[in-house]
Amino acid sequence: MKRGLPIWGHSQQPRPLGAARLQDAVRPTYCVWEVTLRCDLSCAHCGSRAGKPRADELNAAECLDVIRQLAELGVREVSLIGGEVYLRQDWEELVRAVRDAGMICGIVSGGRGFTRERARQAKAAGVSGVSISVDGLESAHDQLRALNGSYRAAMAALDALAAADVRRAANTQINRLSRDDLPELLERLIERRIYGWQPQITVAMGRAADRPEILLQPYELLDVIPCLASLAARCAEADVSFAPGNNVGYFGPHEAALRGHSARGHCQSCTAGRHTLGIEANGDVKGCPSLPSADYVGGNLRHNNLREIWEGAAALRFTRDRDTTELWGFCAGCYYAAECLAGCSWTSHVLFGRRGNNPYCHHRALELRDRGVRERLVPESRAPGDPFDFGEFSLIEEPWPA
Repeated sequence: MKRGLPIWGHSQQPRPLGAARLQDAVRPTYCVWEVTLRCDLSCAHCGSRAGKPRADELNAAECLDVIRQLAELGVREVSLIGGEVYLRQDWEELVRAVRDAGMICGIVSGGRGFTRERARQAKAAGVSGVSISVDGLESAHDQLRALNGSYRAAMAALDALAAADVRRAANTQINRLSRDDLPELLERLIERRIYGWQPQITVAMGRAADRPEILLQPYELLDVIPCLASLAARCAEADVSFAPGNNVGYFGPHEAALRGHSARGHCQSCTAGRHTLGIEANGDVKGCPSLPSADYVGGNLRHNNLREIWEGAAALRFTRDRDTTELWGFCAGCYYAAECLAGCSWTSHVLFGRRGNNPYCHHRALELRDRGVRERLVPESRAPGDPFDFGEFSLIEEPWPA
């Protein structure tokens, strides 16, 4: 099912440093670090299937060594995620160590147990900001988070952070349960004086792969993207940074509204292994924290040095070494192929078992509509039930209904 990419397995060593290429001058600036898989929620869309901790999570001493290696590699910002960060007993120590190493430290949380006391602890430890996941209004959020009361807990977490004078942001999953809630949800988040909002399309990984009925169909972007463009304008009015996830947009007429704040003013190709780095709680290293582990782990920090993994592992180098030859389907013939390179590798790989053809593209949906057709995803095989796993989908092109 998982058609493989060339990767370094745990028993393999990355390429010797002497074999490094010119691109090895590339260094990550941003790391997302899953410090534990233990979680107090069991969300329907969770790609890592968080809940129980991994059996082999890094201990405190190993984590401190990872922080040292991140700083030496040139990372400037670290986001701690879970599971749920505060369920790791030494989370405050890790925050302080990241800050003492000269890096910015943020936290992403589901917010169920982010009490006023934990907010004060985060402030004292030096957290630069906390992003709370709020996935729609109360009904949609509680369904997605599989717990009644989780929406109110998330909003209470934002209030607790405000009381502790901690900068706070929000992130939101976009799917069939949440899509109609986005305008009202944003207003409620603005009331809580968030500094940033990151909407992201729910991807068919982990538990979300088990619930294909909640996933957007590609043609639904024709409604969702214009809505997001209007909400980007609302964010600008409210002085809220609008930062859509890397699987939102792609060169449609609203791209300037979605990414006018970026250096290029439009979407760019996948940045995994170029600007970003992901670490799992057991020390596995990927170019992006969202990528499926079976295909994109480049090494383990218990066995390999972080610099060696970054510079030598093919699983982390793929965005540095790729070109348009790996594109297929619609993306292979797209006008923007060389610039976009099929966008988010995570989104496409978990649908088809390989990257290079991404149906969640606004430009693509518009082009197909002009031809009188649309694309629909149909599940073909189930995910096995492991963290960061996926099933497989077929892509059907069909006439637009009358």
